[in-house]
Amino acid sequence: MITLYSTPSCGYCRVAKDYFKKNQVKFTEYNVAQDQQKAQEMVRKSGQMGVPVIDINGKIIVGFNQPAIEQALKS
Repeated sequence: MITLYSTPSCGYCRVAKDYFKKNQVKFTEYNVAQDQQKAQEMVRKSGQMGVPVIDINGKIIVGFNQPAIEQALKS
């Protein structure tokens, strides 16, 4: 289960979405600029206000960190 917390204006969020799509990785995206409940969930999980926050099977990655994403996808 992969969750991407993002905003429409975030460049790294677009990079993360493109990466997942290119690699045919299914993910669920939440726009935290519009969904306050998901924004609070994101902060609770990551301790961060910045996006993107990526949750890969409970492993939280803040920002687009490709090596960390690839490692989490392998686990």
